[in-house]
Amino acid sequence: MSSDNKYDVIIIGGGLAGLSAAILLSERQYKVLLLEKESYPKHKVCGEYISMESKPFLQSLGIPVDDMQLPVINKLQVTDTRGNELNTVLPQGGFGISRYKLDAALAALARNAGATLLTKTRAENVRWENDSFTVTAKGGEYSSRIVLGSWGKRSNIDVKWHRPFITEKISALNNYIAVKYHISYPWPGDVVGLHNFDDGYCGISQVEDNRTCLCYLTTAASLHKCGNDIKKLEQEVVMNNPWLHKIFSEAEFLYESPVTISQISFEKKAQVEEHVLLLGDAAGMITPLCGNGMSMALRAAKIAAALSGDYLRGHISRTELETNYTAAWKEAFSKRISFGRFVQTNFGKGATTALLIKTANVLPFVRNALINGTSGQPF
Repeated sequence: MSSDNKYDVIIIGGGLAGLSAAILLSERQYKVLLLEKESYPKHKVCGEYISMESKPFLQSLGIPVDDMQLPVINKLQVTDTRGNELNTVLPQGGFGISRYKLDAALAALARNAGATLLTKTRAENVRWENDSFTVTAKGGEYSSRIVLGSWGKRSNIDVKWHRPFITEKISALNNYIAVKYHISYPWPGDVVGLHNFDDGYCGISQVEDNRTCLCYLTTAASLHKCGNDIKKLEQEVVMNNPWLHKIFSEAEFLYESPVTISQISFEKKAQVEEHVLLLGDAAGMITPLCGNGMSMALRAAKIAAALSGDYLRGHISRTELETNYTAAWKEAFSKRISFGRFVQTNFGKGATTALLIKTANVLPFVRNALINGTSGQPF
């Protein structure tokens, strides 16, 4: 194999985790290749709310958060399927920014740091042999000492590896769909809304340029009942919540069609597969209603980059790299994900959601537990 195709680290997937890891490792003078199946900029299904826990890290990467005139979000509104409200303050808060803008900015920083980014290039296979990886992708083969997998919720490699969450029977934690729009609507910039409907919920918050992100999650079964017609689903199910009826009726939708994703699973995942360190949604998903998936992806990149550097410098063994990464990931995220799964079972469930909101209104400690259970500290 040509030396031009040999790298210290290959990163598969150029979302928040992959790009952040590429920046960190390139800044440390490692030779980094990132393979991304799409191109930048691009809209992605995402709630586009980032907890303030991530602000210091993004700034350290070179994202000028304070200068970008982003909406600062410090309030939460939750409604049950009938529109009954819970309004509260978010102690840590966050800010809104689209993936279209953020991913493109991170990609530019990664290139400037020296990483090689191949876009519109899908990784087809990863092979581990003789303490080295060979990655096959459109256009050729590439080798490296480390591979980081940040390919998102589900990929062709997950299928090829027969990862357990791919083969699980349909349950309360898998087979979801998500739909995202950008809209023009007078939604307050300091509020993130979470509106429940039967078998799902919809998040709404501002991003840059006075745009508002509207993103909802529901089951594939609900869509199937509506003839797999998204518009029918929205009219007959989503809009039964009066808040969502008002938003969907009055908003100007800025996409010709929504961005969608299917076969979403919240089942447990391993953080290392076939010696590949997995980051972001590839390693485990927190339910979107918790609003911290973006922060978790960024933090995982920081953990993986630091340990990868230790391995490349010979300070730790391959076994220690994999063991330490798994332990650090679980220490950072396991409790948050488990709590998120618990909360997920109580949302979009009519009477159950109504009772939870009523209880949280009466008992502040319940409200605080729901918020704090999925939040992390600045990193």
